[in-house]
Amino acid sequence: MICLPGPARRNSAGQVSPFTKIFRESVSALGEEKLIACIRRWLGSASPRSPFGIGDDCAVLPAAHGRQLITVDPVIYGRHFDAAVPPRAAGAKLLKRNLSDLAAMGGRPTAAVLALTLDGRVSRKWLEQFYRGLATCARRYGVAIVGGDVAQADGVVAASLTLLGRAAGTRVVARTGARQGDWIYVTGRLGGSRRSGHHFKFVPRLAEGAWLARQAAVRAMMDVSDGLAKDLHALTPRGTRPALDSAGIPRRAGATLAAALGEGEDYELVFAVARSTDRSAFARAWRKSFPRTRLSCIGCFVATAAWPVGALNPDDYRGYEHLR
Repeated sequence: MICLPGPARRNSAGQVSPFTKIFRESVSALGEEKLIACIRRWLGSASPRSPFGIGDDCAVLPAAHGRQLITVDPVIYGRHFDAAVPPRAAGAKLLKRNLSDLAAMGGRPTAAVLALTLDGRVSRKWLEQFYRGLATCARRYGVAIVGGDVAQADGVVAASLTLLGRAAGTRVVARTGARQGDWIYVTGRLGGSRRSGHHFKFVPRLAEGAWLARQAAVRAMMDVSDGLAKDLHALTPRGTRPALDSAGIPRRAGATLAAALGEGEDYELVFAVARSTDRSAFARAWRKSFPRTRLSCIGCFVATAAWPVGALNPDDYRGYEHLR
């Protein structure tokens, strides 16, 4: 069987389209069974042998101890990536999007399954690179790709990954739990993710999330994927509003304030810290553990009727919302 190894075709602008006009280079020339055999080969050691990997109706996983976590996210051609994104990077982004969700709850990954939806004209070379990028990322973070599914749909190139994990420590941090007066922190920088390529180059904050989950002062946490202005709603306790310091919001080079608040795909962590916390000591402990990861206090949750003069209201900005 020929899986056609090698780089995908690039156009004059260096872009790589998932589609091919040459039938013998398409997934249709293989058919489902041979394609799955190729996928096993492309994943290599990132996918264990059956029955703990691809090959049965269900994957078999060892019994887990402690709290289990599960999340699912897709990448869709034309929505989450385009021809300007290398196929290996698109495959890695699929897993990293899910890893970011796990990081936001203080978890660590264990295994994943992948549902693939393809037009029959998709290039085998492009798909090989997609899976090899996914496999490299999976090995880096210790994720076993244990199964999945392949389906055909005209005009579609999409993959949806379901990631399983467990709490890295004794505690799982949810989005709820913040209280009036709590401080709002964010990691890294925001805005300009698409323009800079951060949306597929980012590193999920797994180590940072696990560390934060061990801090009793951290009351609520989530990742910033749809834009800070929108995502903050999920952290905001009832009867309060997030009052932000516009000057304190960390921005990526060239990003406007509106971009930092609304563009999304930052994959940073935003979290609430108890108002009684010694913030200087908290910052020192952070720098000792993560000297290369920026940490910013960007505001606090205030009573709805007690709005501070000069504070920025994130409701004046809009993040990304599906189906709008």
